[in-house]
Amino acid sequence: MGLLTLATLVGTGAAHADAATRALPAGCSGTAPIKCHYAVSPGNYDVTVSIGGATAAETDMWVEARRLTLPATKTAAGAAATYSFTVNVRQPEGQPTGQGGTGNPGLDIRFSGTNPQVSAVSVKPATQPLVAYLAGDSTVCDQPVAPYTGWGQMITPAVGPGASVANYADSGESSGSFLRNSALFPALLPQVRANDAVFIQFGHNDKQTTASAFRSNLTSMITQVRAKGGVPVLVTPPVRRLFDGNRLTSTALHVNGVGVNLPAEMRSVGTAQRVPVIDLTAKSKALVESLGPSASAQLFLRSSVDGVTDNTHFSQYGASQMGGLVLQSIREQRLPLAAYLR
Repeated sequence: MGLLTLATLVGTGAAHADAATRALPAGCSGTAPIKCHYAVSPGNYDVTVSIGGATAAETDMWVEARRLTLPATKTAAGAAATYSFTVNVRQPEGQPTGQGGTGNPGLDIRFSGTNPQVSAVSVKPATQPLVAYLAGDSTVCDQPVAPYTGWGQMITPAVGPGASVANYADSGESSGSFLRNSALFPALLPQVRANDAVFIQFGHNDKQTTASAFRSNLTSMITQVRAKGGVPVLVTPPVRRLFDGNRLTSTALHVNGVGVNLPAEMRSVGTAQRVPVIDLTAKSKALVESLGPSASAQLFLRSSVDGVTDNTHFSQYGASQMGGLVLQSIREQRLPLAAYLR
């Protein structure tokens, strides 16, 4: 990556004033939300922000296509707090195939909350960060419109500077379609460097995939990631909310239309290939069943039109819970990203 000018990358203090005459960093405008844009090329960037100001505030921070980086954070009047992150910038900025929109070239940051306040933003090219690549479907991907949310959008607040999350998950993808689509695995793979992690979650859309094809697709991804020096990690798919009494059905647990127990096949591949496995199926099953048929609805997407619950995709709250289970396993298994978690 070529050198970028300081004027392009760094905004601080009273570069200009918004409609409320509050000083904002260069590149930023608005009040609630405050939106900032930096014309940088695709890559990884160290971003440092200072929030707070003359009055009490509550500020959260989102980057690109609704990736949460800073949850709602309160600052007292006259106080400021500084936070740093390493952010992956891509184009399209959300789903790699452009579903839901391609966003704007460069880095977009949005500060929202109750009276959000920002006094400084610094954006600089990162020097060889560890990158966690996400390969998966709509339950993982960067969903552009709330409340529809993938768990990959909600693990980013826990990732400290020096590591970034590059979410290549895409709605509707099976293990085979992700492997073949030029915008997906073939685009992700050339970027993988030594020790980068690649988290691989499929199953939701492998409804008619045979056991041998599923194992072959996963093994192909594992082999190619390892050839680049990366660390593949298998993630079994989170459950659907389909109950028989107080227990989830076999369909909810991803036994597919041709009788293949997809999570079991993934665990078997993990053992055979000596690859770490995050058993998100088991962890999400325990969570969803503990809540029961009624209370578990809060984890899943609900239509604002007719109130019907989508029993596959997640609300923002549900995605944060699923992301928490993934982070728990990363810590437990001491996977490459664990050293960078807050």
